[in-house]
Amino acid sequence: MRKRRQESPRRRGSINREFAIVTYGFLLLFLCMAGYFIYFVGYAGEDFIDSPYNPRLSQLSEHIIRGDILAADGTVLATSEVDDAQNETRVYPKGNEYAHIVGFSSNGMSGTELDANFQLLRSHSFFIEKIINELQERKNQGDAVVTSLDTALTDALYVGMANYEGAAVALDPETGKILAMVSKPDFDPNTIAQNWSYYTETGSSVLLNRAIQGQYPPGSTFKILTALEYLNEGGGMEDAFNCSGSYTYGDTTIHCYHNTVHGAQNFEEAFAHSCNSVFAEVGLSLDKSGMARLAKRLLFNRTLPTELKNVKKSSFSLKDADSGLVMRTAIGQGNTLVTPIHMAMIASAIANDGVLMEPSVIDHTQNDGGTLVRRYHPVRYGELFDESEVGILREMMRYVVTNGTGSKLYTDSYTAYGKTGTAEFSDNKSEAHSWFVGFAEQDEKKIAVAIVLERAGSGSEHAVPLARTMFDTYFR
Repeated sequence: MRKRRQESPRRRGSINREFAIVTYGFLLLFLCMAGYFIYFVGYAGEDFIDSPYNPRLSQLSEHIIRGDILAADGTVLATSEVDDAQNETRVYPKGNEYAHIVGFSSNGMSGTELDANFQLLRSHSFFIEKIINELQERKNQGDAVVTSLDTALTDALYVGMANYEGAAVALDPETGKILAMVSKPDFDPNTIAQNWSYYTETGSSVLLNRAIQGQYPPGSTFKILTALEYLNEGGGMEDAFNCSGSYTYGDTTIHCYHNTVHGAQNFEEAFAHSCNSVFAEVGLSLDKSGMARLAKRLLFNRTLPTELKNVKKSSFSLKDADSGLVMRTAIGQGNTLVTPIHMAMIASAIANDGVLMEPSVIDHTQNDGGTLVRRYHPVRYGELFDESEVGILREMMRYVVTNGTGSKLYTDSYTAYGKTGTAEFSDNKSEAHSWFVGFAEQDEKKIAVAIVLERAGSGSEHAVPLARTMFDTYFR
């Protein structure tokens, strides 16, 4: 009889190792799948369910009364009234004032109604109450979404904008929470269904949220970027210039506002006086590719990091630009377009030691009994400015308030920083948008703002007083 060949210990050890590798490989794969399942159910699942293409959302509305939207202090901004037949009517107690930030939920969706659609259609009511409602074929009450919106600040902003068209945004730099957002012209969300045809068929722009979708020439607020690039390329704050009221190179002449002659001044003074002549000259000296890299770093031509939906991009380009376009771009004209939310984000990053926190409006959700369901924590995007850049920009923006076009913001109550802007937008040089971008701080409390008032004229005459109203209200 033939003897069976015995495997050597070395061969058996090799087989055991291969078996162990396969076993542990499958175990690792199982753990990864289990981990992803837990992550999806606990976190990513909500984003999937919240997709507008997911039919589950419309099914949820058949069983749940759409939840309330509240301001930070509990003021009701949106609620659902339900009749005996369980028919819902969406009501907006504050009407036009919060029209764009809160939005609407009929004939489509916008604002927080869209951003928090899934959260508003979830119900964490007491389970016995839910059972009773289901037995009686009644809908359960959806969770309330509590926003970060400051009612006193929003009231002051809405009134302060008066009849000007435009937009303003206020952020908490340390959290990214939106404190106020107003866009004009506005509309009454309570009558959105009745007026829908008029809004959509007449070319009306009232539904446009100018704070996140309005694209404007930034005017002199863009000099924040031009100044930073100049200093990064070796320029100095004490560099001497002389302004005669205009600057000509080739076939292009750039004028200071109202042809003001600023005379002899250093670079910091030129920034504070918003001198177009100096910045046109400086713009010609800058490296185009360096300016493009800075713009990209500061999120131009990129999707802005925020939970808000339908936010437009800011645009910047110097590709194939001649000297005239370079000079116009350096002073915030040319082809550059920005959204107010983007400029507020830049200001907030400077206020927050260079770190940008992603803008958000949802603070937490709670059930109909007021019990916390989920808190939404601040999200850190990353560092837009390094420590030295923050120091330089803070010094220059403070000098605007103490010695320049933002002097109406000077007070002992808080410390304000900023940059004004007067942005031309047509061949009619007498027409311009009024801009202010900046921030203020009092002890540990901070606020960053961006304001644009269409066709209002000088930033120092119109946008700055509104910023003063906002700062006074917030720090009161």
